[in-house]
Amino acid sequence: MSKNNLHSPETPATRFLRQHGVAYSSHPYEYEEHGGTKVSARELNVPEHSVVKTLIMEDEKAAPLVVLMHGDLTVSTKELARQAGRKHIEPCKPEVANRHTGFLIGGTSPFGTKRRMPVFMEKTILDLPLVYINGGRRGFLVGVHPHDILKILQPQIVSVGQ
Repeated sequence: MSKNNLHSPETPATRFLRQHGVAYSSHPYEYEEHGGTKVSARELNVPEHSVVKTLIMEDEKAAPLVVLMHGDLTVSTKELARQAGRKHIEPCKPEVANRHTGFLIGGTSPFGTKRRMPVFMEKTILDLPLVYINGGRRGFLVGVHPHDILKILQPQIVSVGQ
């Protein structure tokens, strides 16, 4: 798909943002398989630290949870488990994550998920003036103010990035 054919899709995530009165900007880009936040940051010409990835994980009881993390950091699952009061947390298998969210891996948004899940957000995301987060489709990010994420998702704030 050429850049001229890219458009801002209507997704469960964009509907959720509009329903909650959250202003957002649309940022379609050329999706690359396994490119991650490095590719989206390059395509949008923004620091990878301001691209927030949506990770679907599960605890020892296989209960799903959402983790929002800077694109250039990884999650200490051991520290997340400690701060979340769980015994163990690990990433979900892609097909399990798809079932919980209704989104494909690479297009997972924390907004408008099929199933309501607890959300954990890295504390330093709140220090940024604007973040770019998946808008519910591969190759589509939305720009939102991190305090709007705080308001509509009511995440538990954690410090688990490394």
